[in-house]
Amino acid sequence: MSHSTSTPVDLEELRALMAVTFELAPEEITDDAHFTRDLGMDSLITLEIATRLEDRYGVDVTDEELKGISTLGGVHELVRRKLAAA
Repeated sequence: MSHSTSTPVDLEELRALMAVTFELAPEEITDDAHFTRDLGMDSLITLEIATRLEDRYGVDVTDEELKGISTLGGVHELVRRKLAAA
C-alpha cells in the first residue's frame, strides 16, 4: 500500500469515518465532542478507529496514541503528522 504526504486529510471525510465507527450521524461528531465523555469511546472503538485510519490513510496508529486523543481535531492532527513523517 503506497501512501504519501500528498494524501489529503479532509476533516469532513475524517468526520464521516468517525461517525461510521461510533455509529452516529456525522453532525454528532462535532469538532469539540469528547470521544469518551460525549461519544462513549471504549477500547473496541479505539481499535476500530486505528484500523480504519490505517486502511484509509496507510498510517500505523497505536491504541496508546489514540488514548491520548479526545476530539476529531486531535485525530486530524495525528494523521496529518504521521503522513508528513512518512
